Amino acid sequence: MNPTQVVDQAKSKFSQAVEHFRDGLKSLRTGRASAGMLDGVIIEAYGTPMPLNQVATVTAPEAQLIQITPFDPSNLQAIATAIRNNPALGMNPSDDGRVVRISVPQLTEERRREIVKQVGAKQEDCMIQLRSVRHDAMDAIDKAKKDKEIGEDDAKRLSGQVDDAMSASKAEAEASARAKENEIMTV
Repeated sequence: MNPTQVVDQAKSKFSQAVEHFRDGLKSLRTGRASAGMLDGVIIEAYGTPMPLNQVATVTAPEAQLIQITPFDPSNLQAIATAIRNNPALGMNPSDDGRVVRISVPQLTEERRREIVKQVGAKQEDCMIQLRSVRHDAMDAIDKAKKDKEIGEDDAKRLSGQVDDAMSASKAEAEASARAKENEIMTV
């Protein structure tokens, strides 16, 4: 692989890691109802596990309410059961035969702190992923230098580019985490 491709590939992987982190943050509860809170829910429909968004429309018509309208009404019970049995959500859905409604209660201070800890854990997972990508890129640059594909100056320049991209991605992840923590802790 061309050493300059290593830098481009590392930048791409950095941005993927940050995007994955941001997607993970969307699933965390804040004080408001959000359709993204149910992104990780898997429903047993038609004999196979399927993501909730493939069997129903998820909306948040009010600040404290999530409404799920199944495409096929026969999946109503499976949807309610999957949400009720998901301990990470801690939600109790109710259905009226056509739609599933979930009342999202206000968060207690203790629950807010637990969710902030989850943000921290997700951020650390993101940082581990970023460090892993950086490590792989640096190894590829060192290998190219040892194989005499690039010179010492080029290796330093490429390493600097990888470090700069890593710093930018780390700053993006930290900013996203701070914004989410502020959103969670705001009553």
